[in-house]
Amino acid sequence: MAAHEPISELRLEGITKRFPGVLACDGISLQVKRGEVLALVGENGAGKTTLMNIIMGLYRPDSGTISVNGEPVHFKAPGDAYARGIGMVHQHFMLVPNMTVAENLALGLKELHRFLRLDIKGAAKRIREISERYELPVNPDAYIWQLSVGEQQRVELVKTLCLGARLLILDEPTSALTPQETDDLIVRLQRMASELAIIFISHKLNEVKTLSDRVSILRHGAVVFNGHTVNHEPAELAALMTGHEVSLPHNEGSGLQGETLLNIKDLCVRGDRGNLVLDHLNLELRAGEILGMAGVSGNGQREFADALAGLRPVESGQMLFQNRDLANKTPREIIESGMGYVPEDRQTEGIVPSFSVKDNLILKDFGTDQFSRMSFLRHKAIDANAAELKVQFDVRCPSTSTATGSLSGGNIQKVILAREISRSPKALVAVYPTRGIDMGAQEFIHSQLLERRRQGVGIILISEELEEVMNLSDRIAVIYKGRILKILSAVEATRERLGILMAGLEDSEQPPPSPAAAPGGTHE
Repeated sequence: MAAHEPISELRLEGITKRFPGVLACDGISLQVKRGEVLALVGENGAGKTTLMNIIMGLYRPDSGTISVNGEPVHFKAPGDAYARGIGMVHQHFMLVPNMTVAENLALGLKELHRFLRLDIKGAAKRIREISERYELPVNPDAYIWQLSVGEQQRVELVKTLCLGARLLILDEPTSALTPQETDDLIVRLQRMASELAIIFISHKLNEVKTLSDRVSILRHGAVVFNGHTVNHEPAELAALMTGHEVSLPHNEGSGLQGETLLNIKDLCVRGDRGNLVLDHLNLELRAGEILGMAGVSGNGQREFADALAGLRPVESGQMLFQNRDLANKTPREIIESGMGYVPEDRQTEGIVPSFSVKDNLILKDFGTDQFSRMSFLRHKAIDANAAELKVQFDVRCPSTSTATGSLSGGNIQKVILAREISRSPKALVAVYPTRGIDMGAQEFIHSQLLERRRQGVGIILISEELEEVMNLSDRIAVIYKGRILKILSAVEATRERLGILMAGLEDSEQPPPSPAAAPGGTHE
């Protein structure tokens, strides 16, 4: 079979994979054909990503077979999978941060290795061709570290297509995208499905319903359901995923907000490229409230969170936390002041992946009397702390000695949340706390945030999921080009009103009339 020949069918039969203490895949069988989208759903840790890594040659199955167009295949490395036209966009990006987009592509294309040098111009040309063909704008000359998470996700998708993928595996492709970007991507994927086979892994069941033709549900490593998506509502799929009915909690507005905890005055912060991304931003957080921040990606949310955590210098302005200015204080000083922080990038900023679960749970407190004595760690206390938090926060792992980076995304997020909440913070900054995690884990994390609110903790919730912001917040601040355009109470906020503000228009303004909708555009 020629390389990159269009795939008419991929079939898995009885795929089983074991890790120490875990049966990750338990006799899984499924198939996907060219011209269709197969949604693969399940809770974090159900075996979805392990199964896809087996298809890509990153893992070898203990038993079972994989066949392409009826021919058995044995992939020893991702290069073997790509040679048969199978490519994967991973949830955690496979990019070199200090290299450009074109350099990242050139690394993976053998034909761009010439005389021991990378053909960067050839890579840039390929990127522009694919970007135009699939309407996925990517700048080949941009450095990866300069890009937002959403932009990096787009780079991964373009890179995979440039490598010749004809069966496309997408692991949580919309987890880093805004609602508008998500709608556009779904439209493009629907177009692409006519010439590709697509396996779509997602926890967003409304997207599964919209995009996929068929759905396979995994639970505890086994297939518990196969069927046509059109016959099932998202609530039914959620119940099949978790084994019980799932209901995301809402902020009922009970309780009174207290005094001002955090007062941001005229905050100015520069971005990675030296431009002013926060431009005299003003904001106030009260005790016992969840203040949601809504905005299209790239309007200063990431830099705002970095500044609050002491990870980015403040050009000017104040961050008064209980009347003490924390602007340009060290992360340690901010931690000790009582500020908790759930970062955007849990894999690199939230944990040390090679450290065990129990060690990650004490990252901020290993030097305290509770966990060390005369510079020696108190292992019994560390073990007891981990055992308690594992149960309290439902962290699903073989052992608290397991490397945290080997856990599913939802369980990594629970480890971070357990560490931050167990420290009894006065305020908590939560950045995309449920990005890329299943509905069961979302339900748990939302309930934890609402419980801290009832206990008087002030919470800043930064999220691009409007439903999440609207369900949890007491007030919603809309950020646009580094400024707070308007703050609405939860009662005032609607998707339509927030959408107008996120576009940079005042409430009284309306979007300009358009005689024809733009390709891929959406209307509320």
